[in-house]
Amino acid sequence: VNMDGTCLYQAVAVVFLAQLHMIDLTLGQQLTIVLTATLASIGSAAVPSAGLVMLIIVLESVGLNPAWIGIIFPVDRILDMCRTVVNVTGDATVSSVIAKGEGLFNYNPNKAPDETFDIE
Repeated sequence: VNMDGTCLYQAVAVVFLAQLHMIDLTLGQQLTIVLTATLASIGSAAVPSAGLVMLIIVLESVGLNPAWIGIIFPVDRILDMCRTVVNVTGDATVSSVIAKGEGLFNYNPNKAPDETFDIE
């Protein structure tokens, strides 16, 4: 569920495309972009360029032309790598916080897992 990079990418890409075509977005449209990008990023699969396909949904939610993704398509591979870095960093951070809270942060490979983690 933690697809932060995809969510940020979709919101920024839609605002960029609107500005590129000199379209002023209302506050309602901007809030729709945030909501739709969040829901689309939750529902998108963790496969390369899935965010680009979900961008069509976000564009159509505010009445923009979905064919405009052709402008972003040539550089999407580079943007996809940046999205992946943000997604993986967020996942690693959450995993570290949970492991710290559960007392599983310091793994000792010389001990049996039952002794290291107090598994009962």
